[in-house]
Amino acid sequence: MTGRTAANDDDPSSMSADGRDHETVLAFSYRTERRARLVAAALFPEVGELDESRSAATVSREDDTVRVRVVADDLAALRAGITSWSRLVAVAERVTADRTADSR
Repeated sequence: MTGRTAANDDDPSSMSADGRDHETVLAFSYRTERRARLVAAALFPEVGELDESRSAATVSREDDTVRVRVVADDLAALRAGITSWSRLVAVAERVTADRTADSR
């Protein structure tokens, strides 16, 4: 897992595209594209389900990598979003582990 935070409160041009002050991208790489597709599919329904008053997230997949982009109004909300999405990814990995093991 890798993460990146970009924010500069003094520079309005540093805001994320959706107007939030802070942003982190979590990237999860898997051994196969199929595994990444299964994890992403398990995560997609969760987008928009968490309280988005102070933070929001998007999920995307490219090849064998799933990315979760978390944006927030403040650092406390960013931390909460990162924690929530990291847990959701862990659950998705556990749930999809049986499906990928069956295909070996």
